[in-house]
Amino acid sequence: MNTPKYDVTCSYNKQIARDIWEFALTKPEGFTFEPGQFVLFDVPAPDDPSDMQTRAFSIASSPGEDELLFVAKILPGGRASVWITDTIKEGSTVSLQGPFGRFLLNTETKNDYLFICTSTGNAPFRSQIIHSLQGGEKRRMDLIYGVRSEDRFFWVEEFEALAKKYENFHLHLSLSDPHEDWSKYHGRVQVVIEEVVADFSTKNIYICGHPDMTNDVKKLCLEDWGVEKGELHVEGYI
Repeated sequence: MNTPKYDVTCSYNKQIARDIWEFALTKPEGFTFEPGQFVLFDVPAPDDPSDMQTRAFSIASSPGEDELLFVAKILPGGRASVWITDTIKEGSTVSLQGPFGRFLLNTETKNDYLFICTSTGNAPFRSQIIHSLQGGEKRRMDLIYGVRSEDRFFWVEEFEALAKKYENFHLHLSLSDPHEDWSKYHGRVQVVIEEVVADFSTKNIYICGHPDMTNDVKKLCLEDWGVEKGELHVEGYI
């Protein structure tokens, strides 16, 4: 069975942090997805609109939100980056196909959820966390969110608001290159995890971000922290 393809309209497209852009699209009638899934966009080459390739983006909105939300890290000269910054405007038509992916929450486990991400790796977690909390999930959820410098953070106020509203959700921010006034966690998320987690046997772990980070954390989970393979879920991006 072929996955449906849709032409949708851009509601807005804006920069929200250093090298980070957020854009929202109208949700097609009948479009459904599970938190953690992604779609494929048709992305033209910067110098040849007829040269089309697909690019994958995690859906950052929860299923209950009215629009489809996405976030992207902009890389100079990148096909998708040029498309996002120079082509997608409010009112533009965008072609997508989906949803795809099995990076889904395991609701059968009794373990608490631990989410680990860098930069735009938080996109699927925004969807999963909002959907779970609003659906009445009571188990503990920890989000470890790391970037290099403070101007690269985004959605922090929203996550902080969720942490205030829901006592079972906890946010842990870390900078690998902090300024002297930074009072929260210091270092790469690989280091911060052990400061946050006392007992890995109680965690169902989700990791999303740059492959270097996800590979490092996966290795630590399996070789050093004794995490069972069934409790470990990894999604990398480039």
